[in-house]
Amino acid sequence: MVAMSNWAAHAVVLPGTGSDARFASDAFTSALTAVGTSVEAVDPDPVGVVASYEAALDAAADAHGRIIVGGISIGAAVAAAWSARNREHVAGILAVLPPWLGKPGDAPAALSARLTSHLLTTEGLEAVTVAMAATSPDWLATTLTRSWAAQWPDLPSALLEAAEYVAPDVQLLRRLNAPTSVIGAVDDAVHPFEIARIWNREIPHSVLTAIHLDDIATDPGVLGRRAVEGLLGLAAD
Repeated sequence: MVAMSNWAAHAVVLPGTGSDARFASDAFTSALTAVGTSVEAVDPDPVGVVASYEAALDAAADAHGRIIVGGISIGAAVAAAWSARNREHVAGILAVLPPWLGKPGDAPAALSARLTSHLLTTEGLEAVTVAMAATSPDWLATTLTRSWAAQWPDLPSALLEAAEYVAPDVQLLRRLNAPTSVIGAVDDAVHPFEIARIWNREIPHSVLTAIHLDDIATDPGVLGRRAVEGLLGLAAD
């Protein structure tokens, strides 16, 4: 039986590369507040994305003791890595669309971040935003148009930082001791579902839930609902 000794009253959620606290809040807040957990969505500092995420997690742990740690894409990777170093403070992990294992190499999410950084540097924010919006689903275009503008002019360096981040490898995932709900999108070429499958397989107390990208387009809150449902299911098993 896998059980959470008590459900944490506070959660910290981290957005993905180039995204913002508003989208992370849209994804997680409704589901977590429905089970009595307050939510702190973190805006990345584009001059130090990972450091800003870790500082927010450290502060929340100091203030609340044990917390639920969640993230999307690079946010999920940072959340898991921090959780491995701070096991006594983690009541549960919500890992949505994990991007890669270990060194990024040629992982699609890392390649995308590098290319976007280059284009932003050479062509400028407006031109790249227009091109992105023309080829992205409406929900993603709206989110990135807003968040990219807020992180400019430091956005290119923020994207490169994310593209170089060493995510948890198999050995680190195996050391996680908190119940973990992993969410993967079966049709997401940037965050391959196989990565979510490996995270689920290697984390000792985890559950994997599959979604489709169209689910997010209809309601970003589906990410939080499915993640929280998975965590609650682990606690009830």
